[in-house]
Amino acid sequence: MSVKVFSTQSCPWCHRVKDFLREHKVDFEDLDVGRDEKARNEMLEKSGQMGVPVLDINGTIIIGFDQEAITEALGL
Repeated sequence: MSVKVFSTQSCPWCHRVKDFLREHKVDFEDLDVGRDEKARNEMLEKSGQMGVPVLDINGTIIIGFDQEAITEALGL
C-alpha cells in the first residue's frame, strides 16, 4: 500500500491526520509542500488545489482530514 501525506509544518489538521495514521500503524511518506517544490507541484497536479492536508492512498486523493474517507481507502 502506498500512502503519501502532503502537508506543511504549521498545519494542525496535517498533524492530526499523521497521528491518525500512526495510531493505525499505517506507513506513510510525509511530503512537506512548504519546503519541497517538487512535492507541492505533485500535490497540485493530483488535487488541483493548495490546501493541506492532501492524502494519496493508492491513487485515491483525499483532501483534508476526512476520517471516514481515509478509513475506507485504507480498508480499516
